[in-house]
Amino acid sequence: MGRSLRVHVDSIPKVKAGLRRNGYARQKDLAEELGIALSTLSNYLNGRSVDYVNFTEISGCLGLDWQVIVDLPAESESMPEIEPILIDPDALSESFIYVERPPIERICYEALLHPSTLLRIKAPRLMGKTSLVLHLLRQVARQGYRTIHLNFHLANQADFKSLSAFLQWFCASVTQQLGMPNRLAQYWDEEFSTNKVSCTEYFEKYLLPSAPQPLVLSLDEVDRLFSYPELAADFLSLLRAWYEKTKTLRVWQQLRLIIVYATEVYIPLNLHESPFNVGQLIELSEFTSQQIASLAQQYELEWTETQTQQLMALVGGHPEWVGKALRALKTQGMLFDDLLQTAATESGVYCSELRHLWRMVHQRAELLEGVKAVMQANQPVRLSTDLNYQLHSLGLIGLQGNLAMPRCALYQQYFCDRLGEVL
Repeated sequence: MGRSLRVHVDSIPKVKAGLRRNGYARQKDLAEELGIALSTLSNYLNGRSVDYVNFTEISGCLGLDWQVIVDLPAESESMPEIEPILIDPDALSESFIYVERPPIERICYEALLHPSTLLRIKAPRLMGKTSLVLHLLRQVARQGYRTIHLNFHLANQADFKSLSAFLQWFCASVTQQLGMPNRLAQYWDEEFSTNKVSCTEYFEKYLLPSAPQPLVLSLDEVDRLFSYPELAADFLSLLRAWYEKTKTLRVWQQLRLIIVYATEVYIPLNLHESPFNVGQLIELSEFTSQQIASLAQQYELEWTETQTQQLMALVGGHPEWVGKALRALKTQGMLFDDLLQTAATESGVYCSELRHLWRMVHQRAELLEGVKAVMQANQPVRLSTDLNYQLHSLGLIGLQGNLAMPRCALYQQYFCDRLGEVL
């Protein structure tokens, strides 16, 4: 894959919708936050080529999975028009840097090779959940499996207005990624059946039998459903029903499910209808010092143990922040000492992400009060259950039992400084 990327034409509407969904009233606001030219952002939003680093950073700021929306370069156009294996094992070899966290990868990979598999991958945002999933999909693709990676942030607001609308978007999205004709009209019967039955039949009679290879279906950002409790309860119970079918029905044994989410499931679900108490739970931890050193080696940096410890003192082992620091050192020629000194400032490498978090917190008084209590304290503090949930979901706090503390020194430094401006 080259160093310039562009948004696939089919994803342009959802990319543009991501601006509004993430609170950017104007393109200029996002361009200024990222420190890029407005023309660069315009090129991205309209499907024109931009630099790889800009492409991935803009996508991340909009909550989009860049591997899903990217338009593959010309050299892949010689592939068949309908390609059942969606992730080419070698397509991401140049740009996809990955650090393993044993034994997680082995456990997940071995599970996906067997029928009746449901993996639940859980961790706060930006902890590497999507990277793990893409790594796994590349592995099973080498075994000939069909793979689908569906990010729920790619759905429009209208897709959540009813169960029928959501399930049809869901089925259409999977169909499109498989390169198959859309036959929803043939299987959907809202007059004499239910939406869940229609969706099930669409998979059972059309999608799953369409090829002999197993189908690994990864559902990312499932948390977005939690804002729609009734819809979430219906869809999640459907997933649980499908998982039960994989235990006895041959056609359903073709399906391997991966559910990816960042927060505790707070919507009420019947014990026997929840997919969150079955299958294999995988919780991602932060990078160890050895894993950070391994990542630095992949970036071909001259790296020392002292630098590892200094970086961890700032951001812990947070995968995204560690990776961003190493990318800045590699691609921007930044000096390590300068990176550390400016990290929590408006000129540092984390400025866009920190401003985004500040904007989210500043818009809600209760979140602002919770952040103030945690960041300005010298020891862990007790917050309400709801505040713990929301701030932990944002990745701003760690939990010591029921007590909250800053996730890392970077957050504490930045938020204490910003809080000083509003007091």
